[in-house]
Amino acid sequence: MTKQFEETPDSVIEKSGISRVIPCREIELSDPIKWLSLGVQDFRAAPMLSIFYGLLFALIPWTITYLVAMTGWHIVIMPALVCFMLLGPFLAAGLYDVSWELEKGHSPSIWHSLKALKRNAVNEWAFGLMLMLIMIFWLRVASLLHALYPAYLDPSLSNILPFLLVGTGVGALFTGLVFLLTAFTQPILMERQVDLATAVLTSINAVWLNKVPMLVWSAIIFTSVAIGFVTGFIGFIVLMPLIGYASWHAYIDCIETKRQRNYI
Repeated sequence: MTKQFEETPDSVIEKSGISRVIPCREIELSDPIKWLSLGVQDFRAAPMLSIFYGLLFALIPWTITYLVAMTGWHIVIMPALVCFMLLGPFLAAGLYDVSWELEKGHSPSIWHSLKALKRNAVNEWAFGLMLMLIMIFWLRVASLLHALYPAYLDPSLSNILPFLLVGTGVGALFTGLVFLLTAFTQPILMERQVDLATAVLTSINAVWLNKVPMLVWSAIIFTSVAIGFVTGFIGFIVLMPLIGYASWHAYIDCIETKRQRNYI
């Protein structure tokens, strides 16, 4: 069970030691499994909407792969990924709206979920731009590491192992940073009229307070994405809505609210 705060939200914010942050709760190690279970319930309650958003998430990597295969222009990967980083948060907001509507006992609809995309549009776009800048910097670092690999070396395991280890380490650092910054940022922006800095700082605080359970949750997300790629992106049709719904329940569990939530 999550640990509830007794103080009012304002007093907890003042005592948190971090300015401009919404207070959070400590969660249990098993909670990520509970989030997945609730995500499955939401998927079953809105199967058509779930498939609709799942197809959108699958269509993007399908389109990127198709363009590269048809044109041979690997340069299209960069702008395509930029577009995905900008549009991804809006697609996720639609999934969160479905779970939120189910929580309130309403019947979710495509139109209502699409309207959720403009609820905090300025900060949503700012969030997308932040993700895009991080991604561009990540790609630049990866290109630099590739450029440092001596062209004259044979591509044997012993020769490329140091570069693989360095690349894996850098990738892990970037992945951890992105997860820290974004784990709860999107649902906060969608439900609350707060600025991007408040949402990001709240996400950092919540993840840092719940390091071990959030490590389990990040492993579940990574495994789901890996399955999606292994299945030629078909797995995204089911897995991305499931992860989206579960992320909403993670947000409800982790971030303190002014009133009791009645869904879990």
